[in-house]
Amino acid sequence: MATAQLNATPRSSSGKGPARTLRSAGQIPGVVYGHARDPQPLTLDTREFEKLLSHIAAESTVIELSLGGHTTKTLIREIQRHPFKRQILHVDFQELVAGEKVTVNIPIVLIGVPDGVRTSGGVLDQTLRELSIHVDPSAIPDHIEVDVTGLIIGHSIHVSELKLAEGIEVMTEAEASVCVVAAPRAVVEETAAATEPAEGGAEPEVIGRGKEAEEETEEK
Repeated sequence: MATAQLNATPRSSSGKGPARTLRSAGQIPGVVYGHARDPQPLTLDTREFEKLLSHIAAESTVIELSLGGHTTKTLIREIQRHPFKRQILHVDFQELVAGEKVTVNIPIVLIGVPDGVRTSGGVLDQTLRELSIHVDPSAIPDHIEVDVTGLIIGHSIHVSELKLAEGIEVMTEAEASVCVVAAPRAVVEETAAATEPAEGGAEPEVIGRGKEAEEETEEK
C-alpha cells in the first residue's frame, strides 16, 4: 500500500468569492468527508499539493492528512481543474475506515518481454492501464503486475486471467483485454496487399447465361 503525508488547514469560509481569494493567495480549497463525520472544509498549500501529485498515483495512494492536530487516512476522490489554465480549483478527500471497503483504480504494470516480440518481431499493445477493484483500505496494492513473457503473436491476456491477492474484488469486466501481442506492421501490410485484386485482371465469368444470350450466339 502506497502512502504519503499532506498538511491541511481547517477553513470556515465557503463560496466562490472566498475560494477565489484562497487561490490568489496560493491555497487550494478542499473538503474531507467520510464515515461518521460531517464534511469538513479545508485548505491546502498549492505548491505542496502539486509536488505531491508529481510522484504519486493520486487515485490509489493513501494520503495521511494532517488536519487540526489530527492525522486521518484518506483517498483523493476528485481533483477539479480549470478547463484551460489547468489550475487546481478544489480537492475532495474521503476518510478511510478499516473494515469498510473502497473502490479504487490501480495501475497495471506489464512485466517481461513477450516471446512474440523477442522472437517474431511482434508488437506489445497494452489495452488496459488501470484495474478497478473493491478492497479494504489496508490492502490497497501499489499496482497490479502482469507477466507477459509467455505471450506469442495473436495472443492476449484478459482481466479474468489476472492473479490477485485474496480479498480483492475486481470491478472491471472479466472479458476486458489487458494486453495483446500483434503481428509486425510490415507483415500486416503485406497480407492486406496480397488479398487485393490485381488491376486489369480477367473479367468475371458469367454463370448461367440466359436463353436469349444463347440464341444470339447461335445466330452469330
